[in-house]
Parts: sequence; structure tokens; C-alpha cells
Amino acid sequence: MDQSLRDAAQEGSIDALHSLVRGDPYTLDTIDKIPFVETPLRVAASAGHTQFAMEIVRLKPSLAWKLNQDSFSPMHLALQNNQTHVVCRLLDADKDLVRVQGKEGATPLHHVAQTGNLYLLGEFQKVCPMSIKDVTIRGETTLHFALNNC
Repeated sequence: MDQSLRDAAQEGSIDALHSLVRGDPYTLDTIDKIPFVETPLRVAASAGHTQFAMEIVRLKPSLAWKLNQDSFSPMHLALQNNQTHVVCRLLDADKDLVRVQGKEGATPLHHVAQTGNLYLLGEFQKVCPMSIKDVTIRGETTLHFALNNC
């Protein structure tokens, strides 16, 4: 990702995003072709720029599933940075994002079970009840994470 796109995501500037896309209509496609990459959605989700994040999801929905080099999705990173509003909006866009397996197979649902965020735990289960069956590479479910972290 080039620096101007990173800057737009860090600032949450939708106008700058569209200016970059006008200059190169394949900007987001190019990023999407790379298997593990930092994306503007990841940057915006981490920083809590909800509107920018949702504009990226609208323009290129597949970026919501993209893992970075550390195997974290935009939702994982939003959770790690306590950006609950971004998480909820991503969930509105695609309920199955709670099932994206990141590092060691942990999903966003595993993360909320580990941190004890009861609100998000309830929301995730309400919109995607099958996610309770997702397991990590160690065979751990969200119940294991919840029990291990009281």
C-alpha cells in the first residue's frame, strides 16, 4: 500500500480515498491480489475511522476478509484496539466476519471470549450462532477461551 493511501486511511479521509481511486481505479484491486498485506481497511479499523472503513467495504468488500502479515483481519485489529463501533459496523456489513480465522485459527469470537466483552459476545452469537463451533489450531472453541480467562 502506498503512503498516500495509508495517510488517507490514518486520517479517515474519504475524499482523499476517492481522489486516489480516480487517479488509479485499480488501487484497491492491486491490494486485494496480495495474499497477506496491510490494507487501508485494516489501518482505518485500527484507528477507529468507521466511515472510511465502511467506504472501503462498500468499494471492495473482499478486503474485510484479508489478513495482514501477522494473520489478523480488520475485525481482529479493530477488536484489539477497542474500536467497538467499527466492529459493529463491519458486523452489519457481513455477519460472517466473526468467523474469519486469524493467527492460529483464532476468530474475532475467540477474541471477545478471551477479553470477556459480554456485549460483543452476545452480538456475535446472535448474528452468527454457528461461529460457536469454530476451533483454533489447538482445537479450542470460544468456550475454552472464556473458561481459561474467567
